[in-house]
Amino acid sequence: METFLEEVNKKIDGVPIQRCYHCRKCTAGCPVASHMEYNPNKVVKMIQNGKREEVLKSSTIWLCLSCETCITRCPNQVDIARMMDVLRQMAIESGAGAREKNVLKFHKAFLAGIKRGGRINEPMMMAEYKLTSGDLFSDVLMAPGMFLKGKLSLLSPRTKDMKSLKSIFEKTKSI
Repeated sequence: METFLEEVNKKIDGVPIQRCYHCRKCTAGCPVASHMEYNPNKVVKMIQNGKREEVLKSSTIWLCLSCETCITRCPNQVDIARMMDVLRQMAIESGAGAREKNVLKFHKAFLAGIKRGGRINEPMMMAEYKLTSGDLFSDVLMAPGMFLKGKLSLLSPRTKDMKSLKSIFEKTKSI
């Protein structure tokens, strides 16, 4: 039977996470590490120690911004952001979901937006999220200012190669 470490490595399909020697540069550069239940280095250690349930049920995997600061700092190019993506998908598949209210709904709205056009259209994504979460008006007053400052656009460009995008979603079985 496959260990948790082997399963994660296979799904990452890149640099094996056992190349991590726990220098903590990923954690030092992570903009949200102080808000995480376990820092990125600790998640790697937990995977190496087979702590599947703790990792998949942790809030940490849902807080990762996928900014890739961790991989740019890692001397061994361990792709923590990709690892967190894999762990989120594994959590969904296992039924663990997310502890934080509505974070899974936001995740699904984000992926649905990418699937639709290959890029995020923030107003469409937020509309989908707001409708599914029921949190309709908590931040509605921010929208006009964001539109006026050019931070939100009603139209966003679509990816030219939608065929490849569709293939990615079919291969990963996401959404």
